[in-house]
Amino acid sequence: MPPAVKSPSSPETDRVFLPGARLLAVALSTGLMILCLLFGTAALWAYELPEDVSESLKSSKINDRQKAVDYLKEDYSEEAGRILEALRDGDLFLDRASGAFYIKEESAYLSLTDFQPVDAAGLELKTVGVNNRQRRDLVSILNSRSLKHPDARVRMAASRSLISEAAVDVALVRELKASESERRVVLNYEKILSAAALRNPETPPLERIAALNFLGQNLTPEAEELVRAEVKSDDPEVRAAASRALSLMEAKSSHLRLLETLFFGLSLGSVLVLIGLGLAITFGVMGVINMAHGEMVMLGAYSVWFLQRQLPGSPGLALLLAVPFSFLLAGAVGALIERGVIRHLYKRPLETLLATFGISLILQQTVRTYIASNNRPVVVPSFLSGQLQLTEHFSVTYSRLWIIVFCLAVFFLVYFVTRKTRMGLEVRAVTQNRDIARALGVNSSKVDCRTFILGSGVAGMAGVALSQLTNVGPNLGQQYIVDSFMVVVFGGVGNLWGTLIGGLILGMANMFLESVSGAMMAKILIFFGIILFIQRHPSGLFPQKGRAGAL
Repeated sequence: MPPAVKSPSSPETDRVFLPGARLLAVALSTGLMILCLLFGTAALWAYELPEDVSESLKSSKINDRQKAVDYLKEDYSEEAGRILEALRDGDLFLDRASGAFYIKEESAYLSLTDFQPVDAAGLELKTVGVNNRQRRDLVSILNSRSLKHPDARVRMAASRSLISEAAVDVALVRELKASESERRVVLNYEKILSAAALRNPETPPLERIAALNFLGQNLTPEAEELVRAEVKSDDPEVRAAASRALSLMEAKSSHLRLLETLFFGLSLGSVLVLIGLGLAITFGVMGVINMAHGEMVMLGAYSVWFLQRQLPGSPGLALLLAVPFSFLLAGAVGALIERGVIRHLYKRPLETLLATFGISLILQQTVRTYIASNNRPVVVPSFLSGQLQLTEHFSVTYSRLWIIVFCLAVFFLVYFVTRKTRMGLEVRAVTQNRDIARALGVNSSKVDCRTFILGSGVAGMAGVALSQLTNVGPNLGQQYIVDSFMVVVFGGVGNLWGTLIGGLILGMANMFLESVSGAMMAKILIFFGIILFIQRHPSGLFPQKGRAGAL
């Protein structure tokens, strides 16, 4: 007889299964509570516009939407801010069928109730537009909201933009100024109040004079027109204060333009140094006038474009990888040129010039044939975008600052190679006296090849820096080849320090002359200036030592 099966209701079975059943029941009840809580929270969180505000947005008349703008500007919630931004950017849409509103963010449409993505396939969407006056008001409203942001940088940017706004809530600015702890933001609030006082025709003369004195001491380009308008005031004291303020503002503006020109000159000079550095190496050691040197720069710039195509989502990584890649690419092409052509033309400078000029044309046409004849844009990485605010009124762009630092790093690396390595010792020996160096066992042929590789590789790295300032094209190198020769001759053939100092001087001189006489006349003046200088100092800034200079 088979053994009796225990009933599920027996006490022994209860001891086994009841704890599991209780655990399951607790889990189910907890899950239901969580679901209810989530749905309840979602229902409470759902954003809903009042019926009259919603109807004003649905109206076909743009002016009727002012009621919605007036309502939303008093609502400091995050949802209201997103709606205002959508109105400003033309990204708020109305579904004609259901009357529901949607916000477009990138390629998705979000419901206005819960800001979750929806399928817009079956929707009849119509843009909720605003006129230009309302759009300007929306900009001011959103800036005012940014003034209360916890990040001081956001408040700084928002307060700076309000200086030029015609319609400013003076009471709000005074309230924010009283509670602001960041000194620079407080200074911007004072500028906003001073500008608002000048815009108000009912402001008493004494307050106008105080506002003018403050703006004159604290340069505000946005308020310069207001100060100029006060020069024509009927009150003689206000006119005098406006004239003083305008003189101070113009003097400070000229100082800032001088600093800006100096910085741009340093960045241009850094590019010229990078290009001239490779030319100083090859020209100083080998005495070769390499007209294809500009094409090494072009290849370096194209290496950035090529790597960014291979790494489409990582322009910064592509730029960093392009530094060694450009050196190897340009150095390899330089080795082919030296082994295939130049080594057969030593001590024949004119034939070398013609041969390298032909090589430059071949390289340009090769790029046009196999890549493209038009320019190729290069993406500037995010870490090089934007600017560094050095003072309240002066900032420098990260891209040009990076070029200056990159130039100095490459210069000292090349200087270390030429001064602290065996290769550098052999290069300097061949530079000073080729015959004695060969007598001492130096293989001058290998030194020439290595020197040409080094000079071409440095030119390729110069192309990487240049790609961050301009588009990449087949004629890129030809735009700088004459300038690079001028840098080498002006600084002293074969002298690295002369190349550094000469390139920076020519870059700054070029920018200063451009601001006065224009780009073309600046180049002509610099060219004639170098001719006059070389007539008095044929060896350049740093006289040569030995056969062709000392690296």
